[in-house]
Order: sequence, then C-alpha cells, then structure tokens
Amino acid sequence: MPAITYEDNSYALGEGESVLDCLAREGHDIPSSCRSGVCHSCMLRATSGELPPAAQKGLKDAHRAQGYFLSCCCHPEGDLTVTRADDATQKVAARVLRKETLNDRVLRVVLETDKPLEYFPGQFVNFARPGGLVRSFSLASVPALGNELEFHVALVLGGSMSGWLHHEAAPGDPLELLGPLGNCFYVSGNPEQPLFMLGTGTGLAPLYGILRDALNQGHRGPIHLFHGALLASDLYLTESLRDLDGKHENFTYHASVRDEPGEDWMEQGAVDTLALKTAPDLKGWKVFLCGNPDLVKQVQRKTFMAGANMKDIHADAFLPAGGG
Repeated sequence: MPAITYEDNSYALGEGESVLDCLAREGHDIPSSCRSGVCHSCMLRATSGELPPAAQKGLKDAHRAQGYFLSCCCHPEGDLTVTRADDATQKVAARVLRKETLNDRVLRVVLETDKPLEYFPGQFVNFARPGGLVRSFSLASVPALGNELEFHVALVLGGSMSGWLHHEAAPGDPLELLGPLGNCFYVSGNPEQPLFMLGTGTGLAPLYGILRDALNQGHRGPIHLFHGALLASDLYLTESLRDLDGKHENFTYHASVRDEPGEDWMEQGAVDTLALKTAPDLKGWKVFLCGNPDLVKQVQRKTFMAGANMKDIHADAFLPAGGG
C-alpha cells in the first residue's frame, strides 16, 4: 500500500482511505468540513510523489503547479510526502551581490544565496535582516535564466528596509529569505492563451519575471504588458521592455503616463482605462495585476466584468508594511 509521509512520520494508507482519512486516523488534526472537495479547508501540499488529478480538481493553476491538493479527495497510487499548506516556505541565507539604480526611486537589488531558492517568477519572499526587521519583495528574476535573485525596491519615505537597501547595504551584507509565497506566476500548459499584465510602480517587478518566464517557455499567445505611472520619470526598464517588444512578435509593451505628456511612444492617461480600451474583451485571457492595492482591486473587478474568469485573475497588491 502507498505510504504517506507527514511531519517526519510515515503511515500506510489503508484500503479505500484518502490522505485525510489516513492522517486523521493517526491523530493529526487536519482542518476539514465537507469531505467532498468543495470547501477546500483540507488543502495540503505534496513535496514529493505523484498526485491523482481528482485531488486537484477545481484548484487554480498556480496551486496545482505548487503541489497543493485536497486531502479528502486524494487516493494516491504511490508514496507521497505532504506538508500543511502554510508550512511550505523555505529559509535561505542570502547576500547582497550588487545594486543598480533604475530611476530616482527604484533600485535593482541582486542577491546570491548559499543554496538555490525554488520559486516561480512573480512570487515574493520576505527579507529578514538581523534584528528582526522583515519586509516583502517580489522576484523579478527567472531561475531558468540564472541563479541570481533580482528585486526592484522603491524608496519609501522613512522606510527601514528600503532605506537600508538604498543607502547602506553593500555587497556581502547578509539577509535571510523566507518564502516563496504568492500565486501570481506563469503556469505552462496553455501556450496559446492571451496574457494581460498590468502594473504600477514596482508592481512591474513580478510582471517582468512572469513575462520573461512565459517567453522563455515558448508562450505563443499574445502578451500585453501595461505599466502605468504618474510621471514619465517614474517608469523604468523601458529600454529592456521595448527591446523585448521588438524581438517577440506576440509581445506588446504599453507604457502610460497619467499626469503629464510623455515621450511620443508613451500613452497618456490612466493605465487601467488605456489597458481595457486596448483589450476590451478578456474572455479566455489570463490576467496578472500588481501594484497599488486600490487600483488592483478596481482592475480585478473591471477585468472580471470584461469577461475574464475569476480563476484566471491573479493579483498581487503592494502595501508597504510598517513604513517599508
């Protein structure tokens, strides 16, 4: 019979038992309610082994890609190692490798780690400094393109972490990374699906990772990336994104400026208005939204009203904690 490994203990799965039944029999308190795959309260994560498709039915693509499953519906044919859904984070020692100014407020911070961090581009990690200061930053890097980890850090007025990274951090300074977390990332399997990406500020960071990951995996469907700012000087990575636009026929980069005229290749106006004018019918599209939390919430509703399926709308709102 298959064996279920959980919290360093291994249990033989009984005849007809689900993973939930097995763990409950052994005295583990796994949250559950409906026991029919509807409520999702019994979700666990497999770290090794093959999951039956029925155990992931109804889950978002991002959850399936990370090994999450419904334990009440899981009847595996082989051994599984599982963990609680909220125990899936890693702790990795890292060091500042280099820094690069992207605009007046945004810094590219590149880290190196003692061991590889397993992540999907677009997820975020928590930076932990000695002394207990913790802040979250999204990954702009792509593991298939190199081992270095890239982050875009906006300087927050009075921000403890952003201020340290901008003004004090030097190559070799240590950090601990906790994560990754988040479900805003590209999942292969539907290479013809159109992708709609919209971000403001350093909400571009996860989109930049997702975009390059999709292109690197050979995504063939149209990809539109909309980056909005109040002023033209607030935009960044414009040359890199315009270069990608020129190299990939299926990718279009849209830069918009709200409060002043930009350069002739930029659009003027609110980024969400311009984006939905460009792509008014989002039925069948996958949507990625990152940046200002109020705007993200508004555009979630607008993209749903424009036809996007709720399970295909992935959002990552940026809200600096404790001053940044």
